[in-house]
Amino acid sequence: MQQNKLFVGNLAYSTTQDDVEAAFSPYGGIDEVRLVMDRDTGQSRGFAFVTFSAQKFAESALVMNGKPLHGRNLIVNISKEKAGGRGGRGGGRGGGRRRY
Repeated sequence: MQQNKLFVGNLAYSTTQDDVEAAFSPYGGIDEVRLVMDRDTGQSRGFAFVTFSAQKFAESALVMNGKPLHGRNLIVNISKEKAGGRGGRGGGRGGGRRRY
C-alpha cells in the first residue's frame, strides 16, 4: 500500500492552505493540500493533510516533524486511513435531535 499522504498537525490557526503548500513543496510534487476547517466557524482546526504525487516525496517531507511554521512546531507523520465509514456529527453517540 502506497503511503503518500501526510498528516500535519499543530498548525497555527492563521496558517493558510498556501502556507502549508509552500512549506512542503520543496520535498516534491504535491497533488493536494487539504486544510481542515471547522464547519461552524469556518476557521482552521489546526491540522491539514498533504498528498504527494509519490511515496518518496512524502517520506522526505517527514523531516518537517518538529520544525516551526508560524511560531508552532509541526507534528508530521504518515496519515492513517480511517477504519469504517465517514464520521460526522454525533460521532456514533446517537447524535441527532433530542426528544423530551
